[in-house]
Amino acid sequence: MDNIRNFVIIAHVDHGKSTLADRLLELTSSVEAKKMRPQFLDSMDLEQERGITIKMHPVMMLWHHGGLIEPEGSSEPERPERSEGQAMMHYKNYTLNLIDTPGHVDFNYEVSRSLAAVEGAVLLVDATKGIQAQTIGNLELAKQQGLVIIPVINKIDLPQARIEQTEKEIVDLLKIDASEIIKVSGKDGTNVEKILEAVVAKVPSPKMVGNPTSAQLRALIFDSKFDAFKGVIAFVRVFDGEIKKGENIYLIQGKTSSEVKEVGIFKPDLSPVESLGEGQIGYIATGIKESGKVRVGDTITNFQFSNSNFQNVTALPGYKEPQPKVFLSIFPEDANDFELLKVGLEKLKLTDASLQFKPESKESLGRGFQCGFLGLLHAEIISERLKREYGLGLVLSAPSVLYKIFTQAEGKERFIYTSADWPEGGVFASQELWARLQILTPVNYLGQVMELIKGMEAKHQKTDYLGSEKTELIYETPLREIISKNFYDKLKSVTQGFASMSYEILDWRPANLVKLDVLILGKKEEALSRIIPEKDAQSEGKKVVEKLKDNLPPQLFSVPLQAAIGGKIIARETLRSKGKDVIAPLYGGDYTRKKKLLEIQKKGKKELKAKGEIRIPSQVFIKMLQ
Repeated sequence: MDNIRNFVIIAHVDHGKSTLADRLLELTSSVEAKKMRPQFLDSMDLEQERGITIKMHPVMMLWHHGGLIEPEGSSEPERPERSEGQAMMHYKNYTLNLIDTPGHVDFNYEVSRSLAAVEGAVLLVDATKGIQAQTIGNLELAKQQGLVIIPVINKIDLPQARIEQTEKEIVDLLKIDASEIIKVSGKDGTNVEKILEAVVAKVPSPKMVGNPTSAQLRALIFDSKFDAFKGVIAFVRVFDGEIKKGENIYLIQGKTSSEVKEVGIFKPDLSPVESLGEGQIGYIATGIKESGKVRVGDTITNFQFSNSNFQNVTALPGYKEPQPKVFLSIFPEDANDFELLKVGLEKLKLTDASLQFKPESKESLGRGFQCGFLGLLHAEIISERLKREYGLGLVLSAPSVLYKIFTQAEGKERFIYTSADWPEGGVFASQELWARLQILTPVNYLGQVMELIKGMEAKHQKTDYLGSEKTELIYETPLREIISKNFYDKLKSVTQGFASMSYEILDWRPANLVKLDVLILGKKEEALSRIIPEKDAQSEGKKVVEKLKDNLPPQLFSVPLQAAIGGKIIARETLRSKGKDVIAPLYGGDYTRKKKLLEIQKKGKKELKAKGEIRIPSQVFIKMLQ
């Protein structure tokens, strides 16, 4: 294992992780020149279009470093004794397992999963933007795992690069000497080889976790995907033992056994090998066809069906179960596509453990699913993948965050995921999640950011300065202020994209919440209901009915549009009836003929209104929920 190095690249979104990974692949000849393309590891169309990494991407690279000369007749170089502090560079050939991670705050669960499988992290900082919020967030995750940090400044080739300022920010953040920072250009490859040298020298080789005398396999699942022929393919880091094709395996948490169909490594495509041993990162084709049985964070061990020794195997420390922060409902535009939507969500769940969903039904929209996401971008990416990969037309509800209530009838606490979960019997107390909001902004945009924050419910905690040009603001605020009001996009807008933000959940705090119902012709439309603070009820109710009036097509009779809380109407608009000139065909003659036609029209409208039947096009719901 001494010649293996496992590491990740972590950074804020759009700091050049994927471009740097391209140069590493070229430098190690891991991809043929004719097959190379920009952002090679970003295989999804969405990743290519948006220029961001959505899914983690593992790859194995072989690097030939100028080490000891191999003795004649020897298959590997000699390994002299060395002191504990001596650089670990006594091999000539190194196996480097790299995991390229996402940078957006919504995908930090992807980052946390990859960090548990490695020993080191390259912390990448854009020289034109400097330290940003998610840079610090990802750094904290890496420190919690005890990883070796290699600081790197990227994009030094750009004319607007602020290399000295960025260097000072990193020195202040990591408390290191400036000489430890590697300055590179991922675009033209300048100094990229120094990163590999630092990885070999500073990142420790993998160490066995269990008993060295035991051959019992323990491999941690950090990702997975589905193959119609091989079943669930688990991406693993082997900590103890060895696994080969044809062996029997057991998933400790999933309580499932199976026979291995194939094992292999990422080059970067799936490449079969004879076996995977200690310290290696690779994949195991489990042969398991039920996707729910293979969980990210589970431990795979091996056993013979005649031997139950796997029962005494201790599971590896996995990951915390991901807790969705944003909830919204997804319905197919065509009711016949419900089963296809279900299949699509199940397949995406396999590669995205943070996605949660359960069936729900609404009279106006039919059958669909209530889904939980880590953030708004996460929800946007999942819905876009459903549309592209499965050809689905979708109707999405307004995003909501998780609430907690205590009911009067039962006296028990309940979690509220969407407005449909709000009880009719009344609520005597409600709580909401609060978050610690961190904003990094250039000093010249500080005024605009402060003005934006004035419009939200937030408590200032502290203000710090990173260097002379960047300010760090810390606030405590309800999670709904960040999610439901799309704070991230507003922050980017007022600062022309230069500010960044990150947040972490703090705790539950009391909140005065109510359910705002929308009534059309006196009938409640549950799909348009929402949970809001009571102080915002009047203004929010007025906005909803005005927007509904603008989007609902005119009917043959007037339609009352109302917003209500607990049966009390707080806002109203009236959709006027569309007129039809029933007397237009008449030319002259007695007025009684015209009056008769008008009376018939009036009676017909009254009967239609009494029936209370109105068809609301699905496009109206789409516009209302956008």
